[in-house]
Amino acid sequence: MKMRRLGKTGLWVSEIGLGCWQLGGDFGPIEDTEASTILANAARLGVNFWDTADVYGNGLSEHRIGTFYGKPEDLVVATKVGRSSALYPDKYTKGGIKDSLEESARRLLVDTIDLAQLHCVPRDVLEAGEIFSWMDELQAEGLVKNWGASVETIEEAEICLEQDGLSTLQIIFNLFRQDAADGLLEKAKQRDVGIIVRLPLASGLLSGKYTRETEFSPTDHRSYNRDGQAFSVGETFGGIPFETGVDLADQLRGFVPEGQRMSLFALRWILDHDAVSTIITGVSNPEQIGVNAEASDLPELSSEVHAQLTEFYRGKVRPHIRGEV
Repeated sequence: MKMRRLGKTGLWVSEIGLGCWQLGGDFGPIEDTEASTILANAARLGVNFWDTADVYGNGLSEHRIGTFYGKPEDLVVATKVGRSSALYPDKYTKGGIKDSLEESARRLLVDTIDLAQLHCVPRDVLEAGEIFSWMDELQAEGLVKNWGASVETIEEAEICLEQDGLSTLQIIFNLFRQDAADGLLEKAKQRDVGIIVRLPLASGLLSGKYTRETEFSPTDHRSYNRDGQAFSVGETFGGIPFETGVDLADQLRGFVPEGQRMSLFALRWILDHDAVSTIITGVSNPEQIGVNAEASDLPELSSEVHAQLTEFYRGKVRPHIRGEV
């Protein structure tokens, strides 16, 4: 597994990381044994960046990571704070954030959290700015080693990038959400902020495996948040209506080299952007993490292919995205 520097944290993390939203059961039920096997496979393959949050399964994902036996010595665990009912959407205080992070640390069985990320905090809270000072103070107090932000829009990302203490920025970035390449990635590079990419496969659309008839578990956000009923519509299928996304994925097949998985092609496209530190890929079965890891060894796409994919996005995909980008 190839490694990249995670911005000003100075940490070195695997290009392909592990998204642990699934370990909370929000993509359908998952048993303890299967969750443990996923983590074991990640450790075996050198995937040393694991991303979770306090609200994934109401702490279940963090608990499973904390109690997993066999974690890599160089493991970096990033969690998130700010979406629990105790804080979101308008009850943010330093004490509340500290309490939430202390609970995360207890579940993760650590004294200091490697990376704590503000979790899609409302824009007006970010604009007020006080929450960033609280994170600086919690870092100085030793509760967190580094802090960053996970955001939903480019504008929110740019607000966060103005903060000197920000070490990482987690964004939605994939073949169906390319806007960050228009300037945001370069700004992050200039400020030595590590970019963490989430939803790299647009909730699975870019795996190329779905049809218009595909159904998901009622407890899977791809079912209950398909049209933004529970949270931001952009977090599910990148904001694209599911049936439209399936059709667009079918059209995208024409760019994928013969014999190559569409998912690996999509991951390679992201890795070709050198501002990206790591991609957090979620998996629904233990074998998927090994498949995802193969993207690290693929050759870069040509500049011609990149140009064609940009044109495809702007002309055919971008008009269908709902919500802010």
